Amino acid sequence: MIRLGLTGSIGMGKSVTAKMFAAEGVPVHDADAAVHALYSGRAAPLIEAAFPGTVTDGKVDRKLLSPRVLDKPEAMKRLEAIVHPLVREVEEEFLEKARAARRRLVVMDIPLLFETDSMRRVDVAVVVTADARIQRQRVLARPGMTEDRFHSILQKQMPDAEKRRRAHFLLDTGHGMEPARRGVRAILKALAGCG
Repeated sequence: MIRLGLTGSIGMGKSVTAKMFAAEGVPVHDADAAVHALYSGRAAPLIEAAFPGTVTDGKVDRKLLSPRVLDKPEAMKRLEAIVHPLVREVEEEFLEKARAARRRLVVMDIPLLFETDSMRRVDVAVVVTADARIQRQRVLARPGMTEDRFHSILQKQMPDAEKRRRAHFLLDTGHGMEPARRGVRAILKALAGCG
């Protein structure tokens, strides 16, 4: 089974691309969605124990947790030590289900694929990209987004040029939905004979 790692910087169209793979019948594991589910499930009591006062009604309140961990490396390491093993468990359950169903290909949607040294968890990397001007327009159109916040997020992400350099496949979403969909199909066709 081929594990395709899907990644891309903020505003590049990664989430939309993941949906395109799913529409083609490929199982998609969304690492961010797994974290969200864990924050209202198994991780909540563990995070509350490590960071008292950050859980409300059984769910981690990100607004309360963020100031406790942002720009605090030791606190962030504590949080990651709780969350990452649980995320891996969810991911392994997804992969086991795909293996049992004899799937030839799965997509692992991992936003920080390169930044978190997660390449060993996948076989090939698809980097979703777009022109920097388009990226900026998309991100600044999001509710509550500011120029400062956008730049702060970019600082934590590997530059797009470096991600492109590391990719096995590039998918440019800057030309509209239909060309991106054709790109997804071309990647699937290229991988059809592998694995």
